[in-house]
Amino acid sequence: MNYIVIDLEWNQCPKGKEAEDIHLPFEIIEIGAVKLNSCRKTVAEFHSVIKPQVYHWIHNKTREIIHLDYSHLKEGTLFPDAARQFLQWCGEDYQFCSWGNQDLMELQRNLKYYHLESLLPGPMEYYDVQKLFSLNFEDGKSRKSLEYAIDFLELPKTEYFHQALADARYAAAILKQIEEDCILRNFSIDVYQNPKSKKEEIHIFYDSYEKFISREFDSKEDAIADREVSSTHCPLCHKPAKKKIRWFSVNARRYFSVSVCSEHGHIKGKVRMKKTDEGKFYVEKTLSLIDEKDAKRILEKKELLCAKRRLHRKSIYIDGD
Repeated sequence: MNYIVIDLEWNQCPKGKEAEDIHLPFEIIEIGAVKLNSCRKTVAEFHSVIKPQVYHWIHNKTREIIHLDYSHLKEGTLFPDAARQFLQWCGEDYQFCSWGNQDLMELQRNLKYYHLESLLPGPMEYYDVQKLFSLNFEDGKSRKSLEYAIDFLELPKTEYFHQALADARYAAAILKQIEEDCILRNFSIDVYQNPKSKKEEIHIFYDSYEKFISREFDSKEDAIADREVSSTHCPLCHKPAKKKIRWFSVNARRYFSVSVCSEHGHIKGKVRMKKTDEGKFYVEKTLSLIDEKDAKRILEKKELLCAKRRLHRKSIYIDGD
């Protein structure tokens, strides 16, 4: 199996969010990738500049970051052709790797825009090099910049950052420094092409936590009411866990709970509500072991939110009078 370390640069509507194409908020303008073999040795590279078809000028913020201007892009390859060339270059047996979790999502969104999503079916497993760096060298929770990781590992900086091929090379260099066991035990999953039915729902088991990705629902209320979504159990022994703090919402997208396993202690439940491009909803739920101090912090967060909501309702009542 080969590792395909990918980096993308993209543009957005230069006239602002209100004028953007809602089906393509970010248009890919550059693809860079490094192919590593199973021993993580570099065996090939891919680079393509994309000729824009949706946004015909570079957004000011994009121009500040990337090292391309519109004159370079006009000579580029059309995205459908570049995408086909790239996926053909990837070969048959490979695993994507990227710095962070956004590149593969935007690649699929751009493919979908051109009705080419069948070229890269999902959901798909991949390796998030940013997460792996944190797990291998830091606390496992922080998410640092690519340049920070290069400096931390004292790797040479020979190219500008925010160029697709250069950033892919940097991410590949970092991947080579990570212990193989850490890589293999900590794959990620991209669900831009999310499960559509109960049969397609996903359960992933890691060392100390579990992730569940639900099927689609018509509403957030239907999603949170689903038995599989609302259930809690121990991510180690998989036995049902007794709820200590029932599910509560922090905002419209995030919910938390705390349960207790008689053998392994406190378990934090976290639900993220996701919305598809078609207006449906699905859930990413994680169940992870925490200590009593963390459980107390979640309880304090719930009590503070409840107090704020009571105060808000009271102010509305007084104003209404």
